[in-house]
Amino acid sequence: MIARAIWLCLAFVLPATAEAGQDCTPRRATVAEFRRSLELAAETARQLDRRGAEVAVLARVGQDLSRHGLRYSHLGLVYRDRTALGGRGAWRVVHKLNACGTDRGTLHRQGLAQFFSDGLHRFEAGVVILEPGFVAGLPAHLADNRWLRALHEPRYNMLAYPWATRYQQSNQWGLETLARWLEPTAGDRAAAQRVLRRTGYRPDTIRVGAIERLGARLGSAHIAFDDQPFARRMRGRIDTVTVESVFRWLHRQSLGGPEWRVAPPLGTTFQPLVSRLERTP
Repeated sequence: MIARAIWLCLAFVLPATAEAGQDCTPRRATVAEFRRSLELAAETARQLDRRGAEVAVLARVGQDLSRHGLRYSHLGLVYRDRTALGGRGAWRVVHKLNACGTDRGTLHRQGLAQFFSDGLHRFEAGVVILEPGFVAGLPAHLADNRWLRALHEPRYNMLAYPWATRYQQSNQWGLETLARWLEPTAGDRAAAQRVLRRTGYRPDTIRVGAIERLGARLGSAHIAFDDQPFARRMRGRIDTVTVESVFRWLHRQSLGGPEWRVAPPLGTTFQPLVSRLERTP
C-alpha cells in the first residue's frame, strides 16, 4: 500500500521538463530514488533553516560532468517564502528548465522536493548562502513572476556563450538575475553582462572536439555553437556559465559565503510545489 501511494505521488511530482543534457527517454524513478530525493530536500531545508539563510544559490548533480572537471550541472535561486503554508513558511526554488527535445527554456518555481526529483546523477546538493546585505529585499522580487521574466530569453542553448544574448542557458539566467539585483539599473541582458564583466565574472571553458560539435548540433535541438567566437570555437574551446564559475564569482565579490554540500542520511518527507511562471501574471 505504501509503495502504491509513493508511485501515485510520483505521477504528480516528477516534472515533464528536464535540465539540458538529460536523456529524454521516459524513465520512471524507483521508489528508492524518489525517497532519496525527498531526503535530500528535507536535509537541505534543515541546513538552510539552521544557518539562518534568506536566499542562496542551490546546485544539483543532474548529470556526470566530471570529465570536464565539473561537479554540478544546474542551479536555482532558493529563498524563504514566509507567507507559504499559512504563515509557517517554506523554501522555494526559482530556476530555468529546458524541455527535452526542444530549443526552448521556461522558468519554474518549485519546492525543494520537486527541484531534486529531476533524475539526479548523484543525491547531493551544493549551496552558497548569499550575504544578508546583498539580498535584503530580494525574496519579494523572487516571488514576483514579472521581475523574474525580465532577463529571461526563451531560446535555450545548453552551451550558450556568456557574453551574447542570442541564447540563454539555465545557469546563465540565474547569474544574470543576480547581476541585475547587484545593479538594478541593468534593465536588460546586455547590461547585466556588462555588470558581470565589470565585477570580474569569468566563465568556464569546456573542450569540445569537432566531431562532438557536429554530432551535438545535428542531434540535439538544445545545443548550438553559433554564438561562440569563431576562432575559439574552431579550437574546441567553448565558454559557458557553470555552477562552479558562479560560486567563484560570488566568493570573489564577497556576495556569498563558502560553498557547503548536502549529502543526507536516509529519512524524511517534504511538500513539493511547482508553478509555471509563464502561466501566471
